[in-house]
Amino acid sequence: MTSDEGVARGATKQPVYEPSRLTEAPLTRLGVDAHTSQAWRALNFFDVAAQDGDDARSTLARMLVLGRAHQFDPDAPLPKSVDLDITRPLTCPAPDEMAKYERENPFGGMPYGMAPLTEMEWTALAAWARDGAPALERQWASTATVRTDIRAWERFLNGETPKERLVARYLYEHLFLAHLYFPEKESAGFFSLVRSRTRPGEPIDIIATRRPYDDPGTNAFYYRLAPVEETLLHKTHITYAFGPDRLARYRALFFKDDWRIGALPSYEAAVASNPFAAFASIPARARYEFLLDDAEYFIRTFIRGPVCYGQVAVNVIEDRFWVMFLDPEADLAVRDAAYLASATPYLGLPAALADAQLPGRLFPSYLEHHKKYEAQRDARYRKADPENKGPAMGDVWLGEQGRGPALLTVFRHFDNATVVGGFVGDTPETAWVIDFPTLERIYYNLVAGFDVFGPVEHQIATRVYMDLLRMESESLFLSFLPPDVRRPLHDSWYRGGHAKIRTLYHKPPIDVDRATRVAFATENPKNEFLFSVLTRDQSGVAKTDEINRNRDKAASSDKLATPLAALSSTQGPWVAFLPELSYVRIIRPGGEDRVFSLVHDKQHTNVAFLFAENLRREPEKDTVTILDGHLGSYPNFFFVISEYEETEFVERVKAVGSEQDWLAIIDAYGVRRSSPVFWATADFFQDVVKRGPASSGGLLDLNRYVDP
Repeated sequence: MTSDEGVARGATKQPVYEPSRLTEAPLTRLGVDAHTSQAWRALNFFDVAAQDGDDARSTLARMLVLGRAHQFDPDAPLPKSVDLDITRPLTCPAPDEMAKYERENPFGGMPYGMAPLTEMEWTALAAWARDGAPALERQWASTATVRTDIRAWERFLNGETPKERLVARYLYEHLFLAHLYFPEKESAGFFSLVRSRTRPGEPIDIIATRRPYDDPGTNAFYYRLAPVEETLLHKTHITYAFGPDRLARYRALFFKDDWRIGALPSYEAAVASNPFAAFASIPARARYEFLLDDAEYFIRTFIRGPVCYGQVAVNVIEDRFWVMFLDPEADLAVRDAAYLASATPYLGLPAALADAQLPGRLFPSYLEHHKKYEAQRDARYRKADPENKGPAMGDVWLGEQGRGPALLTVFRHFDNATVVGGFVGDTPETAWVIDFPTLERIYYNLVAGFDVFGPVEHQIATRVYMDLLRMESESLFLSFLPPDVRRPLHDSWYRGGHAKIRTLYHKPPIDVDRATRVAFATENPKNEFLFSVLTRDQSGVAKTDEINRNRDKAASSDKLATPLAALSSTQGPWVAFLPELSYVRIIRPGGEDRVFSLVHDKQHTNVAFLFAENLRREPEKDTVTILDGHLGSYPNFFFVISEYEETEFVERVKAVGSEQDWLAIIDAYGVRRSSPVFWATADFFQDVVKRGPASSGGLLDLNRYVDP
């Protein structure tokens, strides 16, 4: 429904996300794998629009009529038959199955599980559906203002020398998921970097491959900037700025130093899936600084990418943690080419086994390779530090103005996630320090090498390998702390006998032999280190959080002061009742309404396993992080209060101790799915997103909105 082509393509009974799939599914990416209705019908898609004015054959029209015929009681809980779980068995009726669907699912019409549309809205949609869902007249952004910019970029990306071709391949594999834009000309819209059979100046003919590093099948192909013409969705709107400054930066990064290249790397899986092998000729410093320039973008590529779908996909991470990066000067993989070359054979990723025989998939070599890499890395760093002095505070990358945030916060919302710049919230349980080999492997494991159409073993392998990368980053963080606190702190992250066994199997014991050159003056070295890094950060992110951190609340400014701050970073029975992500609208008769996001931070004994997460929960330790403004793509609930009710709202929420208490809060301040003001409230929050930078917009996804 995000484009005319999608409506014309129709529907299929084959789900994209299928955790029990044993073989690869056919690729059905919109705008890539087929381009005509006939081609989509050959891929088992069926028409959902009226045929020759026959309303009875229009799934869209009948869904709207069904929703109109069976409306919910205003402000009442939905019937139990209306399932909202994203893992529920989904139904996709073909036109000749609609009668049965209507009988079995009287509340299965559109909009599903929501308040009814207005008369005007319903009439307009119904008329469009009955008319065969024709293509809409849309005012797409004009690309005329950036035509010169596009020509310059396509000329740069299609250079003919081996060095230019290798750099262009590297850039494409890292930017293929991006919505590219020109900062000074955002009204021109967004673009995707694609491989095309046609040269610049001709209509684009996309080469469809399963992964961006797969063989394009021809030596004569070109990198092109294709306009993004679908409706922008916040959950997939992963933006990256192009423009003259970026082009100059690339030239300085990749072509200023003199480096040589032999033959261009092959597209064989063993080489192409390992970026350290495929791009060994490009200096490691250039590659790492390229990643650090926009570290938030690269983390966002998997946070909003296809891989982060559902509970099992994202329970590899804690509900909130802080991320730092190792400075290039401290990273031996950047400074020592011989070391990186020797480690490269052990840096292969699970996607390399996509075509392997069954024994190779059941007993994956990447697990053993990872152990060898860990041992080799430890030995090489010990050799470089014979006195075992350990890392220094200056070994954490502190960023530079204009290069994006150097510090990040990642939030998990049970079945999806969000990343933002800076250290947000109170001190988290865990933190990561990511080096070049880990950052590159995270990207190739979860983005470039991830196949959403892949079989179950690929999905599991991707998840298991991310476990290893998480533990690498946690261990690197611990190495900055005093030796005597490392093991106890690590054990507090992996409580439970099975978690400790699994951790010991996959990684070496926590290093307590090497010292640290970081000087500590308090009895809480973890907090001291994190806030020392924050204080020294050079990238321009906010250094205080007046709402959530007790140490900053005393200096709270009038602009940020809010009674809601009393809910932040505290524990209590009431926290368990809060949804994963709530938006609060505070109506201010004398000024502009304010918006806050309430994030439920859940605690676990460990995140070492794919399943049975509920057995590892510690709800009594849950807290709430509050952000001024909008956060995330999937709001779970809306609250609307006046500024005169803020204190009362806070007091009533903190007094919640039962389901009945919580439902009283919902009745007083909440907006249920069945509420007559639901759509107006959703529109208000959508407008908040829309008023932000064009590079961070897109429609919110309401399908995970809860019904208390």
